[in-house]
Amino acid sequence: MLLDLLRRPRLPFAVLTVVVFGLLGYGLYLQHVVGLVPCPMCIMQRYAFVVVGLLGALAAAHGSRGTGRKVWGALIGGVAVAGIGVAARQSWIQRFPPEIPECGPGLEYLMESFPLTELLPMIFQGEGECTAIDWSFLGLSIANWSFVCFAAVIIFSLCIIFGRTHQK
Repeated sequence: MLLDLLRRPRLPFAVLTVVVFGLLGYGLYLQHVVGLVPCPMCIMQRYAFVVVGLLGALAAAHGSRGTGRKVWGALIGGVAVAGIGVAARQSWIQRFPPEIPECGPGLEYLMESFPLTELLPMIFQGEGECTAIDWSFLGLSIANWSFVCFAAVIIFSLCIIFGRTHQK
């Protein structure tokens, strides 16, 4: 049944898009409602999820079969590999924290040290500590869950690349 759904030209990419933007929405909820401050590595993972979601939406809209579908799968998989690399690094430094735990300067320092034109891009880099584990579910941190989600996207991409589509 699941393999049959993956063979459709648009549906798997549409589902991927909804799931990824749902994950991003939950991340924004944790940031703005719960008050968790994202670190630079968290922001990089968010960017990777945004790109995966946008590529999924474009692939769903395109609805290609054959080679085009495999190209979309490869693009999504490539971005997921980059995302899983960042998530793996953050998971590693959470497990084995370095001597200096902060992975970027704080917002107060940035505001005092840089003009607005240089400050705005820096704000989107995040200000939290990459080693901090402020939230966990089933014993896994956000970075660990991000790793799991990127791994699922990579498996999805491999199914798209090596699977067959309906030839209707």
